[in-house]
Amino acid sequence: MSSLQDSSHPYADLTPDCVIDALCSTGLLPDGRLTALSSYENRVYLAHQDDGDKVVAKFYRPGRWSLAQIEEEHAFSQELADKEIPVVAPLILQGRTVHEHAGFLFSVSPCRGGRRPELDDWEVLEWTGRFLARIHTEGSARPFAHRPALDLRSFGFESMNYLLEHDMVALDVRKRWEQACEQALHLIAPAADGLSQAGHFGLQSASHIRLHGDCHPGNILWTPLDDEGRGGPHFVDLDDARMGPAVQDLWMLLSGERAQQTQQLSALLEGYEQFRPFDRRELALIEPLRTLRLIHYSAWLARRWQDPIFAINFPWFGSADYWRSQVDMLHEQIEAIQREPLYA
Repeated sequence: MSSLQDSSHPYADLTPDCVIDALCSTGLLPDGRLTALSSYENRVYLAHQDDGDKVVAKFYRPGRWSLAQIEEEHAFSQELADKEIPVVAPLILQGRTVHEHAGFLFSVSPCRGGRRPELDDWEVLEWTGRFLARIHTEGSARPFAHRPALDLRSFGFESMNYLLEHDMVALDVRKRWEQACEQALHLIAPAADGLSQAGHFGLQSASHIRLHGDCHPGNILWTPLDDEGRGGPHFVDLDDARMGPAVQDLWMLLSGERAQQTQQLSALLEGYEQFRPFDRRELALIEPLRTLRLIHYSAWLARRWQDPIFAINFPWFGSADYWRSQVDMLHEQIEAIQREPLYA
C-alpha cells in the first residue's frame, strides 16, 4: 500500500483520475464518465467504456481485507456463477480478479441492473429462498480458509469494548447502554457457545457454511421476466461473505410484526427446502444474530468515523438521542431473545 496514503482518510488519494487510470491498467478503455454508487465501506463507481459497455469498479477499503481474503470471496462468487446461481462475480482481466493501483486493491464487475425485491410477495420470497438454498449448498461444500466466522467475540464483545474504550457512547447514556449491552451479550452467550442447558442449540453447534453474510434486500436485485423466462433475483456484494449458520442469510429478509415475519419466513423456507434441508433449530438464533448486528453496526460507524463520508451520511450518529434509541432497542432485543423463537 502507498506510504503516502493517510490511514485516517483512506480514500483521500482516490481521485477520478486515479479511478480512470486504474481501469486503464486492467486493459479497459473507459471514456471518462464515472458515477459514484451508494457504498460506504468501499468506493464503488459505474464506469462507461468507449465501446458503450458499462462496468462497476470496486475499490476495497485499505486494511479491511487481505488479498487472500478478497480472492477467496471472488473464488466463491465464481463457484456460484459456474453453477448458474445468479451472483454477480468479478471479471477476470489480465488473468486475475483483484488488481492494484496507487495503493488500492480493486475489482471490476459487469453492470447488472434491477430493483429491490417485493418481499411482501410470497412468490418473490419463495423464489429468493430457492436461490439461497443453492448458494448454501455450494457454500457447504468446503469452508473458507482465510475469511472469518460470525461469532460473539468479534461482533459482540469486541464491538462493545471498542465503543467504550474510545468514549464513543454519550456520557449521560453510557452506563445504561453498557448495562443493556452486557445483559444482551450475557443472554446471547449460551446461544454462542452451546454450553448452557443440556441439548441447547447455539451458534457453535449450528452447522457453519460459507454465506453471503450481508443478505439484506439492498443486496438482492430483481429484474422482471423476459419472453424467454429470464429474470428474477440476482445477488450482489459478497464483501461480507464469511462462515456462519444458514439462518444468517435469511433473517435480514424478514420485517414487520411477528405475524408478518412468520409468513415471510414460511415463504422463504417453502422455496429453500425445495433444494436443501433447513435445520429449524437455527430459528432460535435469529434474535441473537439481530442483536449482534445492532451492536456491531454502532461499532462499524465508530471505526469509520474518520472517513468524511460517514459524518456526511450519518450526522445523527453519536448524539445522546442516538444512544438512547440504542438502549431502547437493546431492551427490546433482550425481551425478544427470551421469547419463543419464530416458527415456520
